[in-house]
Amino acid sequence: MSNVILIGFMGCGKSTIGKRLSYVLRKPFLDTDRMIEKKEDMTISELFDRKGEEYFRDMETACIKELMEESGEYVIAVGGGIVLREENRRLLKKLGKVIYLRADADTIYERLKKDNTRPLLQGDNPREKIRTMMAQRWDIYEEASQFVVDVDGKEFEDILKEIGEKIL
Repeated sequence: MSNVILIGFMGCGKSTIGKRLSYVLRKPFLDTDRMIEKKEDMTISELFDRKGEEYFRDMETACIKELMEESGEYVIAVGGGIVLREENRRLLKKLGKVIYLRADADTIYERLKKDNTRPLLQGDNPREKIRTMMAQRWDIYEEASQFVVDVDGKEFEDILKEIGEKIL
């Protein structure tokens, strides 16, 4: 078996599910956003404010390349926009089994409506921003993944079981 990489829109559950999956699979959990925050010594929001989105996207690509040099096997949660670059989509598939955790816009909005740490959702009408961004990314997530798991209305145990059936 190899690395298991969880992709999907912000708020779909990549980190939460990833932590539980790492326990089940007995593999360490890594979150690329946390890796970048540690390396840059600032939050993602601060990074966007101070250095811009393009810099952050460069950091994501560097993070994937760094993980490709690791010898261990991990469960990896990546940032929601990491798949926007074709290079990253290609690298992620080389890094391991890529699973798209798919949630609908209403689920995402309910999970994130009180979260002010998401730089791309700041401003007026975050529900509409979520719908627009998801529409732009839908096909990209599909292309970037080898497996799709719908997470809306499901218990963690059911999601973990479905992932296990797809990757084992």
